Amino acid sequence: MNDRVEQSDPSAMLEGQVWALAAMVATLRETGTGSLEEALAADPARTAVLEAAGVVRREGERLIPAPVLQIGPAASNMASARLSSMRQAVAVAGGEAVTGWDAQSDDVLIDQGRASAGTGHVLATRLVPSLPGLADRLATAGSRVLDIGTGTGALALTLAQDLPHVHVTGIDSLERAIRLARQELGKAGPGAADRVEVRHQDAVDLRERDLYDLIWLPAPFLSCDVLRTCLPHVAAALTDGGWLVAGTNPAPHGPLLAAVADWTAARNGGSALTSPHMSHALSDLGFQDLRHIPTASGGPMLVAARRPDRTMPPS
Repeated sequence: MNDRVEQSDPSAMLEGQVWALAAMVATLRETGTGSLEEALAADPARTAVLEAAGVVRREGERLIPAPVLQIGPAASNMASARLSSMRQAVAVAGGEAVTGWDAQSDDVLIDQGRASAGTGHVLATRLVPSLPGLADRLATAGSRVLDIGTGTGALALTLAQDLPHVHVTGIDSLERAIRLARQELGKAGPGAADRVEVRHQDAVDLRERDLYDLIWLPAPFLSCDVLRTCLPHVAAALTDGGWLVAGTNPAPHGPLLAAVADWTAARNGGSALTSPHMSHALSDLGFQDLRHIPTASGGPMLVAARRPDRTMPPS
């Protein structure tokens, strides 16, 4: 009987999925300050929800978590990302006409910023060493990194912490985000934060040339029109042989996630651009050594490309 009710009332199943997501986010948040085992043991009823959702399975008395929970230090970043999304969804359900990042609450912006810190760590520790010549460039005093759409500055600060010789510039079109970024950098104290500069600037107004050795471009947070306009300026701002790394949306699994991706992109003034589209755009601008790099499950797909050395004759 219950199965028939659930099949005839999809809202009941969707509500259950919301609570299952809440259980996962709460568990991830606790994992950030303790162990996963402690988080699962802390609330058996919550863990039973995770088990019913397939996020945890039981072998006798032993709980076996799915990979989405086994992400170690990145757990708090993942929790912040999911919490940011849930806050926005609640605003929609409550009838709040919130569109665009400038209309989001400070809590949403800060959660999203904290989530981006994990991406910054991946960039610095996994991606930089894998891209030819980039680690040597960024190990040189005076090397420069540009963080487009810096938000609250968490990614920029993480890059400065993990790459001790670089100066990081973060730009954002949202003035309130820059104010929050300055507050967050102030809380970080002296040290890496001294090598982070943030400024209120739209990516389409970027006019620096031959300055940055690495540029981070979070495509989902920029509209297609902004991306189309700013990409030539981004290319010009790179040094010869410098690298652009663009975050793109993972390919949605199924029509529901695809529709949600398009809806949230439209609401936030962003894009649902996938890695193949970004690769084509960069190739058209003359970028070389294009690479696709997956991140954590459900995370962005990174597209890395190198600006050619224009001092060298074409081969």
